[in-house]
Amino acid sequence: MGDVRRIVVVVEDKEAARTALQWALHNLFRQGDIIVLLHVISPPPRKKKSTAARLLRRHGYHLALSFREICDAFFNTNTEIIVREGDEDGRTIAEVVKELGASMILVGLHQNSFLYRWAMSGIDVTRNLGCKVMAIKQPSSEESPPGKLKGRMTSHTTATSDSLTNFDFSQIEISGLQVPEIRTPKVPYRLCPSPRAILWRTRPRRSKARYAVVS
Repeated sequence: MGDVRRIVVVVEDKEAARTALQWALHNLFRQGDIIVLLHVISPPPRKKKSTAARLLRRHGYHLALSFREICDAFFNTNTEIIVREGDEDGRTIAEVVKELGASMILVGLHQNSFLYRWAMSGIDVTRNLGCKVMAIKQPSSEESPPGKLKGRMTSHTTATSDSLTNFDFSQIEISGLQVPEIRTPKVPYRLCPSPRAILWRTRPRRSKARYAVVS
């Protein structure tokens, strides 16, 4: 039996984050893994810090609970929730990942994802997070109908819409599962599939005397 893996899932109010979690539940997580649902909230303004912070934490916790409900739909999942106040540039996420000693972090990629900002700035993603990084790219709505999702692993050199950037993390592009049409195979017709299945019918011989010429 292998060591228990602690996998951090970045919780965001984005469809890409929910899609990433659903994909991982189908394809990545295994029995015994501890799924840590991590949500980082931005510091509120100083004037209304106490009240705003309380509301933000409550909203963040309810958001994480909605992610836990997705996990609970799968058998025997072990989840933890962490809501932490911090910045949006990924440093707080990196701190929590290192504190937990996580073996992997799962991120749903979107336009404002901190992984994109790190990669564009030349930051070593894997070194700063200290674990394997799995980034899930959500397909467009017309490309992927709802349902079970499958993935296609891309190389570390990933093409964006504007340019080519060397990303220091594993990116997976997912698409809807399409079942190909399977035609019924043609079975060749055999005249004699089994000799024992042939029924022989014998006809009685006609007596020659019956057709004798009477003189």
